[in-house]
Amino acid sequence: MPTYRAPLRDFQFLLHEWLNIGQYKDLPGFGEVTPEFTESIYSEAAKFATEVLLPINQTGDSVGSKFENGNVTVAPGFKEAYQQYAQAGWGSFTCDPKYGGQGLPEALNMPITEIISACNVSFGLFPALSHGAINAINFHGSDELKQTYLPKMVSGEWTGVMCLTEPQAGTDLGLIRTRAEPNGDGSYNITGTKIFISCGEHDAAENIIHLVLARLPDAPLGVKGISLFVVPKFMVDNNARNTLSCGAIEHKMGLHGSPTCVMNYDGAKGFIVGEAHRGLKYMFTMMNEARIYVGMQGLGLAEVSYQNAWGYAHDRLQGRGLNGAKVPEKPADPLTAHPDVRRMLLTMRSFTEGARALAIYAALQVDISKKHPDKEVREAADNWVQLATPIIKAYFTDQGSEVTNLGMQVFGGYGYIKEYGVEQFVRDARIAQIYEGANGIQALDLVGRKMPQGFGKLLRSFFHPATEFVAKHKNNPEMADFTKPLYKGIDSLQKASLWIAQKGMANKEEAAGASYDYLTMFGNVMLGFVWAQIAEIALKHKGDPFYEDKLKVARFFLNKVLPKHYGLLATLTGGVKHMDLPEAV
Repeated sequence: MPTYRAPLRDFQFLLHEWLNIGQYKDLPGFGEVTPEFTESIYSEAAKFATEVLLPINQTGDSVGSKFENGNVTVAPGFKEAYQQYAQAGWGSFTCDPKYGGQGLPEALNMPITEIISACNVSFGLFPALSHGAINAINFHGSDELKQTYLPKMVSGEWTGVMCLTEPQAGTDLGLIRTRAEPNGDGSYNITGTKIFISCGEHDAAENIIHLVLARLPDAPLGVKGISLFVVPKFMVDNNARNTLSCGAIEHKMGLHGSPTCVMNYDGAKGFIVGEAHRGLKYMFTMMNEARIYVGMQGLGLAEVSYQNAWGYAHDRLQGRGLNGAKVPEKPADPLTAHPDVRRMLLTMRSFTEGARALAIYAALQVDISKKHPDKEVREAADNWVQLATPIIKAYFTDQGSEVTNLGMQVFGGYGYIKEYGVEQFVRDARIAQIYEGANGIQALDLVGRKMPQGFGKLLRSFFHPATEFVAKHKNNPEMADFTKPLYKGIDSLQKASLWIAQKGMANKEEAAGASYDYLTMFGNVMLGFVWAQIAEIALKHKGDPFYEDKLKVARFFLNKVLPKHYGLLATLTGGVKHMDLPEAV
């Protein structure tokens, strides 16, 4: 079975040294976020995840959820694990104290999300989806809806799911057909079919609260005619079963421990959230934060893949180092003696540690955008979050999938064998590039919505601090290894931004055709900026092995991974000549 050790020292470093989270102690929920508190919380989270979730991960994959007569039974151990999770209060961390939550920062919760994703990403979907549903109801629902549903959702007694996709309507939600007929008493009858509904039916919790997109009889066509409804599995007033059912569960490549359901609503009673015809806007409250959480799935799987590949590479003896034996007393050297294995391991590590820093920073910006008393500070944080959300979702899941593949490569043929567990990481990681908005859609969002917004104000939320950082260290020779490569990456990204802005005005397909390379480049340069900032701190602690390792990994990323921006700029500016090819190709 794969092993996992939570990177507790790294969490502490990022929160209390890099971000100096103590400076926000006056913001709601931040007062108790001390080093002692976070050390205790993450140690307990790691204990729960490694002792409860990790042991059932392979069982969840091999046995999976079972569907029979409309009922879904979760994989062995999942129900008991979920009950332990809920009873311990893990799901209430960031929720509103008015409904039983602890009101803690999202920045504090992000490492816990990574730990759970690393140990059992299928399990992690249950609370993650509930978290999104809680936020949507809390932000947009009436007081009655909040009082009715949130206390038991926050406690974990009930779970929540979001129901968007239909057979004919995937990314294009304007095509949905699910209907909502008013009953005259404030309730609605919801009729239609939704597909790909993660955790839409299961036996792990007492009730499941479905947030369903549907159309009212007078709804205009397209996305402007969509409303959002709360549709409980069991009615709250009498515990009667609502007229919704699971028609099937999908047979999938991965995430077998999480049931992906076809949900049928046959006049099921529902209650509108907020105003009519504004459902898509409300649903994006769930989706935007969910996209960051999906990025964390990529990171968590990358981390556990790296840890197991690292352990295997140090134990497995194969061949000799090209410049002589590294361990002459043994019959062969470990895999780490070979440059290409080192390349793979450092590629994996430089992504996971850099992405972890960026993810916690993103969560902190979400907190600031909601809680800071200064409107300008809130807006600046929100600008950064809007820009970074599609990048984190797509770049983290692309690279997370790549890292799990590198982990399998380090294992060689053994990685392809189920008993070692690393091939499961490859399969589980793949869906994250698709759901919550396929990564190509994230790229279109970046160039089509985020780039032009406010005449580039979102772009400036990254470019200004990044260029200021480089300028600050212009004459610092110790930082040259980090700032010179970063400067070149920023320069390429600025050239790419200008090219897309100019070409996109004349031909939208040019911008669309460049969008995926642009997003990848942006993620690459963002991580380069993160690593340069980490290096600045590490240089102050020379001689300490933890910080010396940070410097070595930073140099690797900035000099071996970041330079991919050159190739991305070349392919990006190559244009959309492929659109001239025959459609039959």
